[in-house]
Amino acid sequence: MASRAGPRAAGTDGSDFQHRERVAMHYQMSVTLKYEIKKLIYVHLVIWLLPVAKMSVGHLRLLSHDQVAMPYQWEYPYLLSILPSLLGLLSFPRNNISYLVLSMISMGLFSIAPLIYGSMEMFPAAQQLYRHGKAYRFLFGFSAVSVMYLVLVLAAQLLKEQPHAEIRKNQCKNSSNLNG
Repeated sequence: MASRAGPRAAGTDGSDFQHRERVAMHYQMSVTLKYEIKKLIYVHLVIWLLPVAKMSVGHLRLLSHDQVAMPYQWEYPYLLSILPSLLGLLSFPRNNISYLVLSMISMGLFSIAPLIYGSMEMFPAAQQLYRHGKAYRFLFGFSAVSVMYLVLVLAAQLLKEQPHAEIRKNQCKNSSNLNG
């Protein structure tokens, strides 16, 4: 196998690669974890678009209220959850850990708190639907409570995964500072 610079140096058969430089493990892991966190942020953005679309259709009255119910109160503060996601994306180009930590803390305030409030706000309607089979708010023919609980579960699952990935990234960064 020839190299770009010409023939291989005399006296080597290509098996002397042990002494060559390699990318340190913590840098490899940092790239992997950045990719994982970016995937979670992008999925969060897709889930964030669901309440945005529902609220836009409801407030702009593009469809009748029989098809798309007005938004629940928890959906308004949940719209602010885009800010921590964008802050997390801004932290990647220069490995800005302070932005990443701020993103993680504000994710709890702007995402997790509205989701908890939303689950409590919709509980009586979910209980009514479960016990009596009656729904009063609809989203394209489906019970709005069922659809919004599905969005809640997806968002909560995503938010459960994101801090773990960010913590692993911080641990990787800290171990690289200790090692070298």
